[in-house]
Amino acid sequence: MPTRVLVPSGVLGLGFDRAALARGVAARPDIIAIDGGSTDSGPFSLGEGVSKYSRAATKSEWRQLMKARAEAGVPLVLGTAGTCGSDATVDWMVAITRELAKELGQTVKVAKLYSSQPREAIATALRDGRITPLEAAPEVSPAVVLEMTNIVALAGAEQVQAALATGADIVICGRTTDTATIAALPLARGDHAGGAWHGAKIAECGALCSTNPTSGVILVDFDETGFTVEPLAASARCTPHSVSAHMLYENTDPFVLYEPGGRLDVRGAAYRALDERRVRVEGSQWIPGPYTVKLEGARIAGYQTTILAILRNGHYVAHAREWVAKLSTYLEGEIASRMELKPGDYHLDFRLIGLDSALGVLENRQGLPAEVGVLGIVTAETQESAAEIGKLINPFVLHYPLTEDEELPTFSFPYSPATTDRGALYEFALNHVLALDDPMAAFRLEVEEIGHAELV
Repeated sequence: MPTRVLVPSGVLGLGFDRAALARGVAARPDIIAIDGGSTDSGPFSLGEGVSKYSRAATKSEWRQLMKARAEAGVPLVLGTAGTCGSDATVDWMVAITRELAKELGQTVKVAKLYSSQPREAIATALRDGRITPLEAAPEVSPAVVLEMTNIVALAGAEQVQAALATGADIVICGRTTDTATIAALPLARGDHAGGAWHGAKIAECGALCSTNPTSGVILVDFDETGFTVEPLAASARCTPHSVSAHMLYENTDPFVLYEPGGRLDVRGAAYRALDERRVRVEGSQWIPGPYTVKLEGARIAGYQTTILAILRNGHYVAHAREWVAKLSTYLEGEIASRMELKPGDYHLDFRLIGLDSALGVLENRQGLPAEVGVLGIVTAETQESAAEIGKLINPFVLHYPLTEDEELPTFSFPYSPATTDRGALYEFALNHVLALDDPMAAFRLEVEEIGHAELV
């Protein structure tokens, strides 16, 4: 049965074209699906169990989507709620949904798909040999698992289908694969499996598969042989090139994509322009395999304090690298003598903003900037230790001379105090897959009715 999926944006909180969304609703979709996050911004969101996006922006956009859902009369599905998809961020999105339902006068049935994993259960699965490392996975042991602050499993189509089967108006998922919320309904309705997964991969980032990536809204039609994709912003077009290129996005292999229960192979896919805006794709293949779900986990790797100074004197700008090298050696001695800490007890890193802070030794720019920002990053086992090191190095970052025979320099701090305690530093500690006999074994599904009726 053909299935029409409306994708408002690549992620909730990043914005979308509201006129294009209205066109999508008018096109009578069968479902509205949008992603809520990823690991793109690093491990902090997962480590803390919080969203990186503004609550105000999230609520504003979710309001528009809840209104669109009510007008279209179809389910609204959110994957990876609150950036990381932890149980806490699912509940965060449910709270926003509850507020909006009351404000909009809606009563909605909400299915909550939880993806967080108990540390003890994952440690046991590791001992039992049910967890396998992926490429470049960090070393992990049951003891390391027990140190993690949050662990999530990435749900696939089957778990989203179970949530939809409850008859929910809104499905709020914990961590899912980027494609699962889009592929779930087409697969449940018997559309072409290769086309469902391939179309979901192309649509996962909204209009990124078009000539106007920031416009957000796209429409994907799935059927028995493939899929057709169309951007809905007036200024956007899909072309065979823009669509096929998206298989390269966040994927190590441009032809193969692994999902729970199998893999997508697009080596036989053909991309054909139907007109100036739409592209038709057929020939993708879904190859079933063992049912595994990816695990993501984060743990505390230390605590940080930062300090920022500005070099503007031409002499110091020209010799910034030498100054930092000499300063670093001097500070190592000061920290050892005053705090009795060895380099292995902490880490001090200086980054020269304007010279090579992003690329380091790979930087090949020519010429010198007018000024250089010197960002010092202190990492230690406790916040107290990191903060103490930050205070100790403060006067030297402000006044340390390049040579012994010159006047004492004074650099500038952009704010006071010059140091900032950043709190916990997190690192990803899992890049593994968990074998499941039952797709729902690692997930929890709860359903509740919320909204205007609660006021009665």
